[in-house]
Parts: sequence; C-alpha cells; structure tokens
Amino acid sequence: MKYEVSAAQIKQAQVPHNLFVSGALLFHLLMTPAVIALKVGMIGILIPLSCSAVLLGYIYLRSRKTSTWFVDAHWRLAFQHAQWLMIAYAISATLILLAWLMSQTAHAASMQHIMWTAMTRIAIIPTLIAVMITSVVEASAVAVAGRGEVPEKIIKIFPPQL
Repeated sequence: MKYEVSAAQIKQAQVPHNLFVSGALLFHLLMTPAVIALKVGMIGILIPLSCSAVLLGYIYLRSRKTSTWFVDAHWRLAFQHAQWLMIAYAISATLILLAWLMSQTAHAASMQHIMWTAMTRIAIIPTLIAVMITSVVEASAVAVAGRGEVPEKIIKIFPPQL
C-alpha cells in the first residue's frame, strides 16, 4: 500500500534494507571465502557469522524502537527477512554437526578429513542460498521504500497508527 511520506522518511526507510544487503555481501560473499582461502579453519567461519549476528541483532533491536510508522514498518520488514537468514544459519549448523558426527565414524584420519571437508562445504549451501535470496528481496525492498509503499504482510502485523 502506498503512503504519503516525506523524502527524509523514504531515506530513513531505505536504511535497514541497505544495511542488510551491505552486511550480507560483506560478511558472506567477501569475508567467508577470504576466511576459507586463508585456511583459518572452521573456527574462522565463526568470524563472519558473528559479524552477521551482530548486524541482525542491531536490526532486531532497531525494529522494536519507535519513530515514524513508515520507517518502523521497513525496519520490521528487514528483520522479517533477517529471520529467513537465521533459519538458514540453523539448518547449516545442523548439517555441520551431522558432518562432524559422520566424519567421526571414519577409521582413517585422511578419510575423516575428506568427509569433513566435503560435507561442510555442502552444509553451508543453505546459508549461501539464503544470503542470495534475502539480498535480492532486500534490494527490491529498497525500491518499495523509495516508492513510499509498505507490503501488505507488514501492514497486517504492524497496522498504521492513526
């Protein structure tokens, strides 16, 4: 639904979406491959994950703050998309746990390493797919905010204040 909002409110409403996309690109598409290339190990994967968690935590906290309804609705929309990413994190974490358990069943150390490497690469695919999907959805949300619109799904859970 389209609303009459000022240019300043439109800029403020675009901030959470731009922040989300920037964080996704920086932490997942740049930092994660760098950590893998530097051979820091699986502990190194926690660095981009931690940075992303801090960003998502900030988006959550800001989505609970009140300013103008239009701006708040877009912060809530950004957090709703962040929840999709958090679900992908949980799926990837579960798959990594399963990969670790399965690699422990191998008798030879070299086979353990091969299984661990192959399965962890597969386990991060849900997160990578979610990063791509949420980045595209958030980039389109920037345009939605630019038009002064709020999606119906947000209006249902966060109705306009009269």
